[in-house]
Amino acid sequence: MIPRFARLAAGAALAALALANAPAQAAWPERPVTMVVPFPPGGPTDLVARVLAKQLTDQLGQTVVIENKGGANGNIGMQAVAQAKPDGYTVLYNTSSIALSPNLYTKLSFDPARDFTAVSSTAVIPLVLLVHPSIPAKDLAGFVDYVKRAPDKLSFGSAGPGNVTHLGAVMLLRELGLEAVHVPYRGSAPAMTDLVGGQVQFMTNTLNDSLGFIRDGKVRALAITSKARSDQLPDVPTVAEARKPGFEVGAWQGVMVPRGTPQPIVDKLNAEIRRALQSPEMQKQLKVQGAQALGATPQEYDAYIRSETRRWGEIIREANVKLD
Repeated sequence: MIPRFARLAAGAALAALALANAPAQAAWPERPVTMVVPFPPGGPTDLVARVLAKQLTDQLGQTVVIENKGGANGNIGMQAVAQAKPDGYTVLYNTSSIALSPNLYTKLSFDPARDFTAVSSTAVIPLVLLVHPSIPAKDLAGFVDYVKRAPDKLSFGSAGPGNVTHLGAVMLLRELGLEAVHVPYRGSAPAMTDLVGGQVQFMTNTLNDSLGFIRDGKVRALAITSKARSDQLPDVPTVAEARKPGFEVGAWQGVMVPRGTPQPIVDKLNAEIRRALQSPEMQKQLKVQGAQALGATPQEYDAYIRSETRRWGEIIREANVKLD
């Protein structure tokens, strides 16, 4: 049994610690914050993160600095943040990779569920089913009919194995009852080059990487994977309305921090992110990227990530995709 004075001393020590920490947390941030983007500069994730960082800089009165740590489908950057001090000065701008990697790799140096705390979702970029102009299909029904009647399996490109453009196509093909040959590339640009050239017949690519090709008539958009039609492609139906009610998939993004980051900092960062997402400048830039603003409580975002991890796990196991 612990003597009463020992309990009181322990309680006093804890109270003193809480008081010592409270001002620091309340004053956060007192210096620049590093936002790690686990992908190279110039990509869709990086572009949205930079707009958010600028908006947060204006709101917080401290610079939010983007640090790109690309490689291994985002794992290098995620690992760096997982190992960072949980003080609110290193945050992760994460993508769907946080839900994909645990299913794609048998050996990870970090555990997304154990090593991170969710802060808020930020945006989602839908995928678009694109076909080469030589494909006669004008809509999703025509595409299904064409693929089923084709004497040889069609091929589809992706930005890389295990990428959302790969697994999104796998999910769509499964829902449509179709089979095709996957041709992975090192990024979206070479995949789109070969789609335009006819080396592959179709692709599910992110909206922002597809718009220029669609508008130039180099590829044809048959369906979009968002819940509702995009303002950027108002004449292109969703997969849900054209064929499969409830179907929705996209390249989603958000912010996480190392596990152990004080809750007051998590809550303040959440509030500032959600405020930033409502700003006219952020809304404008998201629209340019073909993205839709999201925003959620930490609890909601955590639940969403766990749900997506289970969902993608089923697809990945069925497709027998492993990257190590």
